[in-house]
Amino acid sequence: MDKITVPSLMDRKARSEKITALTAYDYPTARLIDEAGVDVILVGDSLGMVVLGRSSTLPVTLEEMLHHTKAVTAGVKRALVVADMPFGTYHTSQEKALENAVRFLKEAAAEAVKVEGGERRQRLIRKLVDAEIPVMGHVGLTPQSLHRLGGYKVQGKTREAARALVSDALAVEAAGAFAVVLECIPLEVAQEITGRLGIPTIGIGAGPHCDGQILVTHDLLGLSFNSHPKFVRKYADLASTMGGAFRRYAEDVRGGHFPTAEESYHYAFQPQVVRK
Repeated sequence: MDKITVPSLMDRKARSEKITALTAYDYPTARLIDEAGVDVILVGDSLGMVVLGRSSTLPVTLEEMLHHTKAVTAGVKRALVVADMPFGTYHTSQEKALENAVRFLKEAAAEAVKVEGGERRQRLIRKLVDAEIPVMGHVGLTPQSLHRLGGYKVQGKTREAARALVSDALAVEAAGAFAVVLECIPLEVAQEITGRLGIPTIGIGAGPHCDGQILVTHDLLGLSFNSHPKFVRKYADLASTMGGAFRRYAEDVRGGHFPTAEESYHYAFQPQVVRK
């Protein structure tokens, strides 16, 4: 299959072909997702919650994101790798944001970055795009705005809020973003945004009318320990599978059943017995 690029994602929208996306934070997961034919791999700051055990994405650092992005890009040949810019890396100044975004492409081999926010990020997105850094936008429920929003809540439920979401998405497109994530918004609002934008929309909790879909891979695999939002579909229960494997291993070691002679190395010759 051909390498997925920013222009090829735009072509997908023009041909009404759905875009697939998942998160990854390490080499083996990224390699398996890539080999499965998924189009976009997002190294999300969700790693703070599903990998590092934190209560939100806010504590995730730039160095942590660079570390995990390097691991992901090492395992990817086909998918487009997008890296989340974590909280604080693009909020102080556009110059600092540009410097941080450059590191994702230069040091970690990411092919694009993602920033949260709509109209208020328009100038920033334009600056990054002008510096040859592809940008994916993110509107609706933006987890880095957790405290301002008052929690992880569905956005755009009133006419006024819905109009604001449409304006945010249009602003992101006008600034030069190549795609936009729509998170936790009514499907009717997502449908309107998707119809009005020339760039792809990637939905997560935004209904079936988006140009593509993304899920947090740990949620899809049943490897997250928190309650799941209604939009998550579990395709596996790896927590049970892994827990069972760990218990059987511990039982085998304690019972003297692992390792066996067949699982051990042997001398190639019979050692000589020394007699006293």
